[in-house]
Amino acid sequence: MADGSLPPLVTTFTGERYHDVDKTGELIAPPYDVISTEQRRIYRERNQYNIVRLILPGGNGDRYAHAATILDSWRGQGVLAKDSEPSVYVLRQEFDTPDGQPRVRTGVIGAVAVEPYSNGRIRPHEKTHRGPKEDRLALMKATRAMCEALLMMSRDSDGLLLERLQSATAAEPDVRAQLSGARISLWRISGEEGEAVAAAASGDDVLYIADGHHRYETAETYRGMVPEADRTLGMIVPVDDPGLEVLPTHRIVHGDPVDQEVLMSRLEPVFHVAHLASTHDAESHLRTPDEQARCVVYLPGPKYVGLRLKEGIEFSHMPHGEDPTVNAIDVTKVDSLVVDQLRSMSATGAKVTYSPSTKSAIQTVYSEGAVGAVLLKPTTVEQVLAVADAGAFMPQKSTYFDPKVPSGLVVLGW
Repeated sequence: MADGSLPPLVTTFTGERYHDVDKTGELIAPPYDVISTEQRRIYRERNQYNIVRLILPGGNGDRYAHAATILDSWRGQGVLAKDSEPSVYVLRQEFDTPDGQPRVRTGVIGAVAVEPYSNGRIRPHEKTHRGPKEDRLALMKATRAMCEALLMMSRDSDGLLLERLQSATAAEPDVRAQLSGARISLWRISGEEGEAVAAAASGDDVLYIADGHHRYETAETYRGMVPEADRTLGMIVPVDDPGLEVLPTHRIVHGDPVDQEVLMSRLEPVFHVAHLASTHDAESHLRTPDEQARCVVYLPGPKYVGLRLKEGIEFSHMPHGEDPTVNAIDVTKVDSLVVDQLRSMSATGAKVTYSPSTKSAIQTVYSEGAVGAVLLKPTTVEQVLAVADAGAFMPQKSTYFDPKVPSGLVVLGW
């Protein structure tokens, strides 16, 4: 239930959007933290007004000041224009999963309250790092704007948000576009209907951060400097939305080759071991319903090794202690029992990189000489909620929500 002493979690706001809606596909981009150097160049060249020029600014000297200058210029030229009244923005993304299954995810972009986690209304599931927050804060201070919506989840216990979103998307959208293989539709909802959608998104008085922890915590820091910056952008999706897709984040270990026989001798006391013939068999192994943790280790050879945790293995030594919500997740056990084993057997400077793509992870071992890849099952949405409700944190890179919320669909200025 809502706490009457606190403002609504989600409200309408007067957003700024690209005036030339027909070119939206040329103007938007993924979030800043998933754009590679090469992709940044591609988006910059796609259109001189592409949002990547703001979220990943270039220029000589103070690149954050340069971003502020660009934003002012776009406003002056009418490239960005304010909507006529406070609104929320319903976003539908149609996409295919990595195994080719069609999905549709629908949520609402609104102005989300910026407040301490200690209030209990905004719940994270992962820890953040200082560097990205310093970068985002410098950009926020210079531009006084937010161009990228966080992905957030609502339990939507009464189903009202889902109902409101279905109603809103019955009309023709205001914007159609494509980005990274996803088809995008956007509806601006204002007046009483917009207020009703915002209220439904606030209904449980709790929102869970799925993607964008750094941006939310940066917004809280900025609010301490600029009190009127008490809202940030969030796309809220009901947890029962059938398109709320979480991909696994596979681990790729880089370093010196390991002795595979020694590795197996260390894994066999802990796991049931199955030698698999192909990527297809590996994916089948991971899809098998099981309460015990599963993974597949891909090694040079090529060799696919399916692992299933034996019952009765103790986890009191694990870095996450005895928190049951965290230790119930496959990635927690696999990181401790498999990934750390590979790293310790490799060179002192061994490192781990991450990929949501099975094909990419395998290719990095097969053709680029990585030590091995550890393929995981995806963490479920309910596991994410359970960890957040417990006030705990998942291991690094435990989830990959896909698709990402496009940057540049709407801008919130302070």
